[in-house]
Amino acid sequence: MFGLALKSRPLFFSPLCQTFSPPKRLKKPQSFRFSVEANMSKTIEHVVLFKVKSETDPSKVDTMINNLNGLVTLDPVRHLACGPVLRNGSSLFTFTHMLHSRYSSKEDLDTYSQHPDHMGAVKESVLPICEDIMAVDWEADQTPDPIVLPPGSAVRVSFLKLKEGVGEDAKNEIYGVIKGIKESFGGIQQITSGGNFSARAKGFSIASIAVFKSVKEMEEADSNEELVNLQKQKVKDYLDGVVVVDYVVPSLSSSSL
Repeated sequence: MFGLALKSRPLFFSPLCQTFSPPKRLKKPQSFRFSVEANMSKTIEHVVLFKVKSETDPSKVDTMINNLNGLVTLDPVRHLACGPVLRNGSSLFTFTHMLHSRYSSKEDLDTYSQHPDHMGAVKESVLPICEDIMAVDWEADQTPDPIVLPPGSAVRVSFLKLKEGVGEDAKNEIYGVIKGIKESFGGIQQITSGGNFSARAKGFSIASIAVFKSVKEMEEADSNEELVNLQKQKVKDYLDGVVVVDYVVPSLSSSSL
C-alpha cells in the first residue's frame, strides 16, 4: 500500500531508470493506446522482485533485463517491463530489480509462465545471478487505464503480511484505506489492489500498485508526512510486515520500436 512502510523515513532519490534493447527477433511492440478490450476484461497483476548477487558482472545483469523485457512479445502479455529498483522502502528485504506485467486472466498468466521463452530466460539469465526472488500475483480490483504504463512512470508496489488471526472485517478495512489513497494523494494516476494468489510471496497476502506520472509526483506525495502517517495509523495494528518497492518504467530504445 502507498506509503505504509512500518517505519516512516525519507529515502534518497536515485534515478536508476534503464534503457534496454529487447532481442531483435521479437516483433510485437507495445501500444500505449487505451483499448476497448482493456476496459472490458479483468486484469491480473504480476510483480516479481529480484535480488541480484553483489558480485555479478554488469553485463549479465543487462542480459537478464533485456531477456525479461523481450517477453513482452508473448501473446498472453498485455504489459511487461523490467528494470532496476529505484529504492526499497522497508528493511525486510533489499531487492535490486523488479518486473511488472499484466494479463487478462490467471490462465493467461499460467500460459506466460509455462512458455518456453519465459522458462528459458529464467533458467539461463535469472537464476544463475539472483540470490532471492519474490513473486506476487493478484486480480486487480479495478481495470487500470492505461494497461500499458508509459516509460518514465514511477511505480510503487506494496505487499502486506497480516498478523495471525486478522479477520475479514480488518481485511476489508485495509482494502478501503487502499482505495481511498488515490483521492487522498495528488499525483496518483492509477492504483489497484487485491489478494495474492502466488505461492512465492513469502507469506504476504495483500498487494497494491500505485502509478505516478513520474518520480517528481511520487516525491511530492511522500512529502505530505502528516497524511502519510495518518494512513499508516489506520492499518498498522493488523500488519506483521510490509514490503514497499519503487521503480521507474524503463524506456524502449529506438531499435525495439
